[in-house]
Amino acid sequence: MHDLSTCLMFEGNAEAAMTLYLSLFKDSEILNIQRAGAEGPGTEGSIVFADIRIGSHRLRCLDSPVTHKFSFTPSTSLLVDCLDEAEQQRLYDVLADGGELLMPLDNYGFSQRYAWLNDRYGVSWQLNLP
Repeated sequence: MHDLSTCLMFEGNAEAAMTLYLSLFKDSEILNIQRAGAEGPGTEGSIVFADIRIGSHRLRCLDSPVTHKFSFTPSTSLLVDCLDEAEQQRLYDVLADGGELLMPLDNYGFSQRYAWLNDRYGVSWQLNLP
């Protein structure tokens, strides 16, 4: 079986995003991290790649040394089935801060409480209360 993970490419703020995500979930950790040296690629100290684990899901985060004309899109998102309303509200409050609400926290019929948002880094999250 091959390893499968979601890759999140940032332009200089991978570490800040990783720090935020790891602070939100108790069962999370940095699995490995490689930083750029003085010779590159990219700015010294930037994230060449880092693997983090949130629950059983692995994310690879990196700072692209190249500026791109694209970024994250809501067509790919991280879906979190929250344990309870308190957890969902906590995640919503932190991830929405400085971000963009696509579907504010509400009852949409298919879920009693659901929200879809882009966080301050542009990563799209769906927060569901099953």
